Amino acid sequence: MSSPNTAVADDAALRTLADYYSAFSTLEVQAVSPYFHEPSLLISPQAVFAAPTFETVATLFTPTMEGLRNRDFGRSELSVGHVKSLSASATLVTGVAIRYKRDGQELERAGVTYVLHKAENGWKIAVLILHDPDHSAPHGKSSG
Repeated sequence: MSSPNTAVADDAALRTLADYYSAFSTLEVQAVSPYFHEPSLLISPQAVFAAPTFETVATLFTPTMEGLRNRDFGRSELSVGHVKSLSASATLVTGVAIRYKRDGQELERAGVTYVLHKAENGWKIAVLILHDPDHSAPHGKSSG
């Protein structure tokens, strides 16, 4: 059972991710970088990337955003599958990132898992893991 404070923290972390997805949809790397903690860790099926600074995050995201721009990307949204408060300053969110073309057709799906850390200036993405969308946790919210 979740406490009211845990629910508030989960909601704040999810608001941060919603804002991050809005920023990502602009395909402007500088809009995305501030949502990441310094340092942060990005894990994909191909490799693990340590990003000690916002500049490193921008460097990592630039090729992805250029590729999406070339594929008529319009927007991205997060379908949340699972939320778990790990502590007062850490929340785990698993789901599916759904990317759409400008005409509204679905472009692709990617499984995503985030560990968000509550920093002095709000919730930040400390770890981003990209994975098969079929390996996302079942739909629901768990805080305990």
